[in-house]
Amino acid sequence: MKLTFVFCLLAANVVSGQKMIWKEEQKLVWDNFKSPVNRRNNPDVAAYTNCGWEYSVVKSSNPKSPVKIEIKTIFNEDKSWKDVKKINDYILLHEQKHFDIAELFVRKFRKSVAEKIRNSGDYNRLFKSIYNTISIGYKSFQMAYDKDTRHGMDEVKQAEYNAAISQELENLKSYQAL
Repeated sequence: MKLTFVFCLLAANVVSGQKMIWKEEQKLVWDNFKSPVNRRNNPDVAAYTNCGWEYSVVKSSNPKSPVKIEIKTIFNEDKSWKDVKKINDYILLHEQKHFDIAELFVRKFRKSVAEKIRNSGDYNRLFKSIYNTISIGYKSFQMAYDKDTRHGMDEVKQAEYNAAISQELENLKSYQAL
């Protein structure tokens, strides 16, 4: 009986270890980056963060019925990698900000959903458009972040983004997951 319990516990850790849910008090560590190194044709890249969101919807075929939408910010450990010869705490902070940007856009997503979707009919009419708008903004922001900070190498720009991201997260704190 004990062996079965231990095995189940280990199996649960393996399954849950592939995705990490964003939490304010839990920061990334290098052990979260589990994928083999993949430089994406750029030998200067030290790490890659794969993050974004997942959502679930409970709705009815009755357009006037309430709808429940849950959106979570996730970090994919099995798709994120690091080059151990190039990593340091500063690079880890840059990668953490990618994850924080995902949380920022999830909060924007939750806010838009809360303001516009009250029932299944609203969901059917509006959700795809809200999703697409948030996705485009998210991808654009992530690209600008890397370009403007030169993947974290521009310390002044990195500091500016760190402050801006933190401020925006604070501004949208009421849309943080419970």
